[in-house]
Amino acid sequence: MEDPKARANVFFIGLMGAGKTTVGRAVAKRLDRPFFDSDLEIEARTGVKIPLIFEHEGEQGFRVRESLVIDDLSQQSGIVLATGGGAVLAPQNREWLNQRGLVIYLRANPHDLWLRTRRDRNRPLLQTEDPRAKLESLYTVRDPLYRECAHFTIETGRPSINALVNTVLMQLEVAGVWVPPSSEIS
Repeated sequence: MEDPKARANVFFIGLMGAGKTTVGRAVAKRLDRPFFDSDLEIEARTGVKIPLIFEHEGEQGFRVRESLVIDDLSQQSGIVLATGGGAVLAPQNREWLNQRGLVIYLRANPHDLWLRTRRDRNRPLLQTEDPRAKLESLYTVRDPLYRECAHFTIETGRPSINALVNTVLMQLEVAGVWVPPSSEIS
């Protein structure tokens, strides 16, 4: 009989630009599990890009859609999910994520996040006069929420994607969520 932990969900949280989608997709591939990105799922379900949702419904309307998607996806088994940066703002999202899987906070400092996101026009919250200050403000508010929700925190800093994926896999192994195939054990 399969250990239930072996099919536990893996959820990535963190600010925009932290690497949730990139690392999450790579981890899902290594685990041979389906990958979801809550922002992409919202776009697929609505048929429009997130900036348009923000424009017509505001951030609050978007957050309602985000919660519905997180509730739906997190009830599945054996998935890897990259959440939107603001997913942790809703207490029920934090509770669902924490109870329905292993939560990994990909943490990066605001300066690195700004360098990664500064040319991305698909991030409505950064379309301001001072996107760097906005990132610092978001970090100040959200970092404690990410830490509260996460089972593990991984500093993204400057390592390669492969190094981050290996760090995540080591954490999953320690948590009993993943056992590496014998070909990966050296």
